[in-house]
Amino acid sequence: MTTARTVTLIGKPGCHLCDDARVVVQKVAAEAGAAVVEQDITQDEELYRRYWEQIPVVLVDGEQHTFWRVDAERLRRALAA
Repeated sequence: MTTARTVTLIGKPGCHLCDDARVVVQKVAAEAGAAVVEQDITQDEELYRRYWEQIPVVLVDGEQHTFWRVDAERLRRALAA
């Protein structure tokens, strides 16, 4: 039985790179049947401390996949693995 994958997008409101990443993440996750979770660094002190210089950050199943720009093909490969 295959477990559904989860893609987490960590960002903040008003971040244009986060908006760009969201489009790619939602499209690729939908193709792969993966769930998408968004987290806002302005609402979580630990996320802010950890990622404020890297947003947007994308995690695949809780492991950091990329930051700043999301490459659709690389994300597809990660979700297919």
